[in-house]
Amino acid sequence: MKSYRDLNIYREAHRLAIEIHRISLQLPKFECFEEGSQIRRSSKAVSTAIVEGYGRKRYKAEFIRYLTYAHTECDETIEHLDYLFETKSLTDKEGYETVRENYTGLSKQINKFIDWVENNWNNYPSAE
Repeated sequence: MKSYRDLNIYREAHRLAIEIHRISLQLPKFECFEEGSQIRRSSKAVSTAIVEGYGRKRYKAEFIRYLTYAHTECDETIEHLDYLFETKSLTDKEGYETVRENYTGLSKQINKFIDWVENNWNNYPSAE
């Protein structure tokens, strides 16, 4: 693995953050600056935490810490999505369900990767 871009969790987090950005700009004007801003920040924080953790991968605890931040930001993004849908600011039910499922899947993938790093640190290519 030569780059954080090689991580599936990074690629999916980045893709979903772009999707959230687009969705958030279609929200009602009052929501664009409140909840829209919050969901944009949390969605982008998932991929940026993965990038920052990868940059610290030489230190197992630091890598896991930032992966944990990515996991919590992912779950926070799901919470913002739920708020937007339940308050009817986000009205596209199919789009909401798809993005929510994708974030739920990403949350599970990040959690599995954290477990893998914890249990296989000595086998990790850059942990020498």
